[in-house]
Amino acid sequence: MSLDVYLKNDPCPHCGLSAPGFDANITHNLNKMAESAGIYAIVWRPEEHGISHASQLIGPLEKAIALMKSDPERYKQYDAPNGWGKYEHFVPWLEKYLEACKAMPEAKVRASR
Repeated sequence: MSLDVYLKNDPCPHCGLSAPGFDANITHNLNKMAESAGIYAIVWRPEEHGISHASQLIGPLEKAIALMKSDPERYKQYDAPNGWGKYEHFVPWLEKYLEACKAMPEAKVRASR
């Protein structure tokens, strides 16, 4: 089981083209780590928590990444025993997601679980 996140730009009202979006996949085994960092709800279930645009994710992702980097051992306890879902993969994934949110703050957010 995994999580797919998408950022999609609206088409230009003049030409109908849209800028490339963003998509990323990560294992659902990281749900407990995300919950501990306070971001499970907005990353896994954005639509249920009023998150519709990338700009709404920037602050919470920045905060969670800072928390996770400040105390790695706290979060590594949630590493999946089978190796599918580890801190060392989740933090860079979150950083890429944050970077994409900053690059396209008006993009619409969608998550598929």
